[in-house]
Amino acid sequence: MTAILFLLLLGQDPPNQLVGIKRVYVDRLTGGETAAQMRDLLMSSLNGAKLFVVTEREDRADVIMRGAAEDLIFTDTFQSSEGINMRGGSSSSSGQGSSTHFNGAGSGYDSRSGRSFNVGIGDNESENIKERRHEAIATVRLVNKDGDVIWSTTQESTGARFRGASADVAEKIARQLAEDFDRARGKGKN
Repeated sequence: MTAILFLLLLGQDPPNQLVGIKRVYVDRLTGGETAAQMRDLLMSSLNGAKLFVVTEREDRADVIMRGAAEDLIFTDTFQSSEGINMRGGSSSSSGQGSSTHFNGAGSGYDSRSGRSFNVGIGDNESENIKERRHEAIATVRLVNKDGDVIWSTTQESTGARFRGASADVAEKIARQLAEDFDRARGKGKN
């Protein structure tokens, strides 16, 4: 944003600088090993947009694309557990007894009683979900020979229908640049 304000103060319109670009050099992106792959994808996407020549020689370029990129593959884990348990119990018992035995003759009194009550309910549910995720992000800018930023964008993706996350990010960057290039070209004609 400050580079754009600086260029406006100097009387240069950054979008109009886009129209003057003929050659672009894509510099190494920061962000590790996956950033090198993103650089190659960016070069391919920019070349496919046919806006300008993508060069391997920095000294021949009108602008340099710089930035950072990251491509992450990780596992998202979700665990939940629910349970309902209820236990109960009751018991009651009573008894009386009397008995007399005398030479085969006797008398007796016997009374018994008992109760029992028991309940048991149980339900447990457990869920463990593991999902493999893939996300890519890139922040790039076009820098002119004076070191001024004339264009920038940040794009991210979790992958597209027919391409991976990094390829989708590179395609989004090229598409955004083409849209801004067309807008600048239309603005310059008015």
